[in-house]
Amino acid sequence: MTAKLMQRQLSRRQILGMVALQTAAAAGLTRIGLTSAQAAEEAAAVDNAPAIVIGSGYGGAVAALRLGQAGIRTLVLEMGRLWNTAGSDGKIFCNTANPDQRSMWFRTRTEAPLATFLWLDVVNKNISPYPGVLDRVHFDNMSVYVGRGVGGGSLVNGSMAVTPLKSYFAEQFPTVDADEMYSTYFPRANSMLGVNTVDPTWFESTEWYRFTRVSRKHAQKTGLRTTFVPSVYDFDHMQREAAGTATKSALGQEVIYGNNYGKKSLDKTYLAAALGTGNVTINTMEKVRSITRASNGSWLLTSDRIDNTGAVVETKRYSCTYLFLGGGSLGTSELLVRARDTGALPALNSSVGAGWGPNGNTMVGRANYLWDTTGANQSTMPVMGIDDWANTDNPVFAEIAPLPTGLETWVSLYLAITKNPERASFTYDSSTGGVKLGWTAAQSAVSVAMAKKLFDRINAANSTIYRYDLFGSPSKVFADDFCYHPLGGCVLGKATDNYGRVKGYSKLYVTDGSLVPGNIGVNPFVTITALAERTMTRVLAEDT
Repeated sequence: MTAKLMQRQLSRRQILGMVALQTAAAAGLTRIGLTSAQAAEEAAAVDNAPAIVIGSGYGGAVAALRLGQAGIRTLVLEMGRLWNTAGSDGKIFCNTANPDQRSMWFRTRTEAPLATFLWLDVVNKNISPYPGVLDRVHFDNMSVYVGRGVGGGSLVNGSMAVTPLKSYFAEQFPTVDADEMYSTYFPRANSMLGVNTVDPTWFESTEWYRFTRVSRKHAQKTGLRTTFVPSVYDFDHMQREAAGTATKSALGQEVIYGNNYGKKSLDKTYLAAALGTGNVTINTMEKVRSITRASNGSWLLTSDRIDNTGAVVETKRYSCTYLFLGGGSLGTSELLVRARDTGALPALNSSVGAGWGPNGNTMVGRANYLWDTTGANQSTMPVMGIDDWANTDNPVFAEIAPLPTGLETWVSLYLAITKNPERASFTYDSSTGGVKLGWTAAQSAVSVAMAKKLFDRINAANSTIYRYDLFGSPSKVFADDFCYHPLGGCVLGKATDNYGRVKGYSKLYVTDGSLVPGNIGVNPFVTITALAERTMTRVLAEDT
């Protein structure tokens, strides 16, 4: 089959899948499939499936599509809702300036990364509890942002689709054929995700990226390299937003609570194509509580279905032959650690729950001179980073981040990714039935020290200073107590074999960010997607 024919088939499946998503949304269904609404709601037909995928983020979406293409009937269990129904304002998602209940997962107040502005509590808003699209999961000394909904983190990220440096990928995954990854699986992931790049000419002239050009100028004055980064946001659409011929999304302060237009999130790519095979069904608002193995070798799952208040309205049980874990670093690690330490899956090894890291994340803001404006209008989609990763003494990649307030702030904001070697483990907490994360403030301080070395250089070269008003405390310049990129907990080659098969049990697979050992040096979702493609190629060839 030619590549062109395969692409036509995928496009047709994506269209069919999008229709299924729209039909389900219009009918208020929590079960989505390429069938009639009535059939889609008949639970008995799919409670037992050959394959079950937990989670619909990058790893889960890849697994669902490739299983569906192989003709294997597959059920995807997603704890969030389907984001395909407009609210009273006519929008599916709310923006950062005016967050409402759609913003956060069962909160009474939003928890944005920036806690304050000019030391004033003007960023966060009181909201009504609701299954919103963004969750901030709190542990001691670290909290983690994750997406909730069909599409997982793709709904709430900044779309930066970066392929890591090949040499660093090989360093992190010494048993993986890097040549094969970069010739086959990274290109496949980029194609499926819809990766594109900003038009450099438009970038240089538009007001919406003045903030990036200012940071680039300061980096260049320091002698630092900057680089454009790809994105899954449609830049042709963004240019139409700027021209006033399309409704603003990235140019309308939409990002962490979802984008209404322009973003090629997974519900529009992998998941739509998966539904279009006719072999994949997605159940929403279901959180898998436990997994175990039956005496006949099948997998047994217990899942709680919740309503819009968070109340459990039904406890459901499923069985399958093949079980794919795509719940992300937090979700997959919690399920497996709980299963091992409660005796449900005692053969899981000691590497389960280990190797976790925040991808070296730390956030910082710099203050610019009054005449060096960053612009009131800022695109929410980053397109450039300061690339000092080759600095062997202090490797850092710093995404030049927006601060989309609609006002001039004179702030240069960055999300730094440092080569922090520190790792932590999840442990089972019998008092709550959940897990604890053993990350310490001292481990975060390693990232801060590395980022500070870089930004001290930039400040010195430009005679600028740090902002002290953004993270809730006058003494807090670097935000090191949260991360966007949770990685590890079920590391490839340690908790699993070299293809994501969980050690100790057959027909149990991991396809998500828990495979990545704590740090990949760049925004990780392209890597997660490519590794999942590699896993599914091998699993479908050898295990089914």
